[in-house]
Amino acid sequence: MKKYLRRIDTETQGNRYDVTPLFADAEDFSQLVIDLAKPFRNAQIDFVACIDALGFILGTAIARHLEIGVIPVRKGGKLPVETNGENFRDYSGELKRLEIRRDVLPQKARVLLVDEWIETGSQIKAAAKLIEAQGGTVVGIATINMDENETTSIIRKKYRVHTIWKA
Repeated sequence: MKKYLRRIDTETQGNRYDVTPLFADAEDFSQLVIDLAKPFRNAQIDFVACIDALGFILGTAIARHLEIGVIPVRKGGKLPVETNGENFRDYSGELKRLEIRRDVLPQKARVLLVDEWIETGSQIKAAAKLIEAQGGTVVGIATINMDENETTSIIRKKYRVHTIWKA
């Protein structure tokens, strides 16, 4: 396991770990970004699409490192413009929605999807559908961890997924 991953707080309530202590250390956060971006450095990516909210932090840093643009994938109802949306059930079983601007993604854009931690896979699957519905191609998914389950297994078969957490 990468030394900096020890900063992730695993002594939390519920099923989720807290990655924010890792984000707070500049040197360790920088190394995390480099490690997550590395497999996609030569993938001819046009944009990083990152998922609300902690995915925004990680995805923006990766986009900056790769010197490409950022497309925020927002929670439903947050954008003040016309959007495309996709419903999904999150890790708690609650029905939620992700949205992106209708005019933000050029046709045939190559996109790296980023979220900080993928539990059920339903949210990243919804984000991928949004990108593909606007004519983009998901060239990969970068995340600290993707749990193992039926949905994430399908995602791993369909997309190039890069994780760095080894429990």
